[in-house]
Amino acid sequence: MLSFVTESLRHGRKRLRLILQQIAEIGYRSQPVVMVTGAFTGAVLTAQSLFQFSKFGMETMGGALVSVAMLRELGPVVTGLMLAGRVGASMAAEIGTMKVTEQIDALRVMNVSPIDYLVTPRLLAMLIAIPLLIGESAALGIIAANVVGIEVFGIGEAYWKYQMQNFTDLTDVAFSLIKGGVFGVIIIVVSCHQGLQASQGAAGVGRGTTRAMVYSSLLILVANFFLTLLLNLIFPAGARLG
Repeated sequence: MLSFVTESLRHGRKRLRLILQQIAEIGYRSQPVVMVTGAFTGAVLTAQSLFQFSKFGMETMGGALVSVAMLRELGPVVTGLMLAGRVGASMAAEIGTMKVTEQIDALRVMNVSPIDYLVTPRLLAMLIAIPLLIGESAALGIIAANVVGIEVFGIGEAYWKYQMQNFTDLTDVAFSLIKGGVFGVIIIVVSCHQGLQASQGAAGVGRGTTRAMVYSSLLILVANFFLTLLLNLIFPAGARLG
């Protein structure tokens, strides 16, 4: 019994270490690209929306549009696409290299499940990291929107922030979290699958890496459409969580 407990703790610590390593790779090292893309997405969306709203004298609605769009759509989608390119491609290449150099076979010989050792820690790390990254992306997009709307276009700060706060609630945050979780699963499953299916040496690894990035990006966009329809049925217009 004591040896069983000791072995369980040892494996638990090892898995925790693997998860923390992947959180650092997925979350910490992805911050720069996610923050920059989030900020400029919010800035350009604000500028374009204000150019259009100015035709109807509705400039103050720009803040409401950007805050809802960043939380419900652009924050999750842009973050997912950035992670598909940076993290998904890297994972597919790493696992693919392990596959063609027979390291995956070595794990099986040692009675270690490749799924348990390679995929599960990455999946758990992604589910922890992606909500934080989406939050950063959306927050910086909204901050950039404030700068563009108030400082560049000269819209009254009180009106701008009132509209932003009036049209944003916890329902928008729920959209972000749900979409982020689904996009994270897509990235990990597709990337790890392409890595595990790699063959024919370096050329096969390259093809798997490209497929991982392309397939993940396409599936994120397709999933976003259906999630938007589904979530708007679950949370109809006017329904508020807080």
